[in-house]
Amino acid sequence: MKTLLNLITQLCLLAGLSGSVFAAESAEELAKHYSIYAERNYPTQVYFGDTHHHTANSGDAFMGGNRLTPEQAYRFARGEEVISSSGIPAKLSRPLDFLVISDHTEGLGVMYEVYNGNPAFMQDELLASWKDAMHKGGRATQDAMNDIIVRQGNGTLPEPITNPKISGPIMKSVWEKYTETAAKFNDPGTFTAMIGYEWTSVPGGNNLHRNILFRDNKDRADQMMPYSSWQSEDPEMLWAWMEAYEKKTGGSVLAIPHNGNLSNGRMFEIETFEGKPLTEDYAQRRQRWEVLQEMMQTKGVSETHPSLSPNDEFANYGIDGWDYGNLSMTESPETPEMRKTMYLRAGLQRGLEQERILGTNPFKFGFVGGADVHNSLTAVEEDNFYGKHVIQEPGPERWSEVAKKGFDKIRYGWIYMAAGYAAVWSTENTRTALWDALKRKEVYATSGSRMTVRFFAGWEYTAADANTRHLADVGYAKGVPMGGDLSAADNKYHKAPTFLVGAMKDPLFGNLDRVQIIKGWLDKDNQSHEKIYDVAWGDADRRSIGKDRKLTAVGNTVDVKDATWTNSIGDPDITSWWTDPDFDATEPAFYYVRVLEIPTPTWQAYDQVRLGVKMTDDVPMTHQERAWSSPIWYTP
Repeated sequence: MKTLLNLITQLCLLAGLSGSVFAAESAEELAKHYSIYAERNYPTQVYFGDTHHHTANSGDAFMGGNRLTPEQAYRFARGEEVISSSGIPAKLSRPLDFLVISDHTEGLGVMYEVYNGNPAFMQDELLASWKDAMHKGGRATQDAMNDIIVRQGNGTLPEPITNPKISGPIMKSVWEKYTETAAKFNDPGTFTAMIGYEWTSVPGGNNLHRNILFRDNKDRADQMMPYSSWQSEDPEMLWAWMEAYEKKTGGSVLAIPHNGNLSNGRMFEIETFEGKPLTEDYAQRRQRWEVLQEMMQTKGVSETHPSLSPNDEFANYGIDGWDYGNLSMTESPETPEMRKTMYLRAGLQRGLEQERILGTNPFKFGFVGGADVHNSLTAVEEDNFYGKHVIQEPGPERWSEVAKKGFDKIRYGWIYMAAGYAAVWSTENTRTALWDALKRKEVYATSGSRMTVRFFAGWEYTAADANTRHLADVGYAKGVPMGGDLSAADNKYHKAPTFLVGAMKDPLFGNLDRVQIIKGWLDKDNQSHEKIYDVAWGDADRRSIGKDRKLTAVGNTVDVKDATWTNSIGDPDITSWWTDPDFDATEPAFYYVRVLEIPTPTWQAYDQVRLGVKMTDDVPMTHQERAWSSPIWYTP
């Protein structure tokens, strides 16, 4: 009706008529639609939270000294001050919007009973030694925690804790108490406590972990016990459980794999877990259940590697110390050949290749950030980082050696990252709305900053569209958001696709350095390619792309001596319109946005100043926080 009245009014004006015949009616009708904000049906708010979080219910977390329960984790996420397991007061700079406590389903809550000396477990000598180590604390606790990680990978965990007749009733009780606590702290519209758990498959030390997120409340989540990798380490068996759950309860679940960077090539391998060729059925099931991947967390960044992306000057982020080998570093060292099927950008490229073969893309995923904290504290800002494990909470030694592993390599505390957040474009802050946004991949990952990022693709955007105050109105009207698919059928004039990007800084973080669009595509000879485009940047009056095709560096205001910096460079917000100059309508492609902030201090730099420690020269003192949008795909 509104469109029709507008058309009639415009025709009257064009005809030179006064429009008096329609004046009263059209004015009255137009007034009903006066607000441009009314009747919007797209997300107008981004919500920040963590989809990967461990409390004392996780065996390795408890063994590592964590004594904070899910209730304390929720209170901390809501912005309350708590006392950490090491006795340090802790509080977020700002509350989170949502939290998924994803405790390991393997041995859920069982370490409480080992610690307390439950006779059912004390008959096993190894479990008895773990009990003693946990009570002793310090290095003994760390060694025991490392032992459980290795044993999980090689299948040598003590029989009493894997025996469902012994541990099953304990885990069921802990799960039902957890879902009860989630119900208590879930506050629709204010704070969402989304139910979830982690399925921790680690065959041979290769990381194939998945976090399982429920759209549902306690009444459905309690109907089936979470599926454990002790039952099977094959992701297809997990998908079968997910399907059975949905059929039995009428509910909905999705899985988010993480740490492809520690999978030694197994995250995106082009055969099944059992070594069989992929099929279209496999591709369809994987695309259904695994719509997202975790881009970064405390154990490094999984975007890409310099050996895969030699022309990407920002590829070496979150790599140091994590590209030795897999999670436990007990199998073969990581090799360049493995990286083609373990990093996310390469995984997206493998997806295009497999779609051409199978007819369905098995690796069509969006991006979220996560924490993977094991101390119940999702505190991931560089100047407020509480570490992954209790032993890595603020203290003068946390940057030094953590564990000596295989290949004569050492993992140090300083290689752990302050992790990231999941940013979700949702219509409201509720379980169902957030889950639906995650499912449709209208989400992005950040390295800990809460910057705002919009990304749209279509065929009809213009440069003027990037200058409107209402970028999203134009974005949704003319195209699709992050996580979407460009329709080749809509490309009536065989144009190159156009893109709208908008980014705004986190008020507490650095200005923006640049916005990049990263493209991957598959040529007619089935060869994969990638290219990084700088599409917009801060300080545009003094920076440009040079003859070497690189953008002038933004500069660096960090004073490492004091761990301070200024926002005298970069811009607080950047918007841009861009057209792919290398588009070929016959080639499938994906596009995602990467937004970089100006350099700021790392948590190691803050520790060096606050704790009076002197770190070695290989420890990074500055970095550039960033965000990664979920991709948009083009299929011929």
